[in-house]
Amino acid sequence: MNKSMELSLEQQFNLRIFEDYVRQMSREQAQDFLIEMQEHMMLKENMYKTLLKQDWGISADQIFM
Repeated sequence: MNKSMELSLEQQFNLRIFEDYVRQMSREQAQDFLIEMQEHMMLKENMYKTLLKQDWGISADQIFM
């Protein structure tokens, strides 16, 4: 795998903590958590698009189709 596509040691540690946290959840809690995480990922994507649009001076729709 490309070195830039690997997790750092700190990221691996944080992933393990997250994994332990999720495994302690009930099924319903985990489903709600996944839905909330998806929403946050979409908001993050929108933020990146807006930042690129501002920085590059072009429409974000031209970048991410």
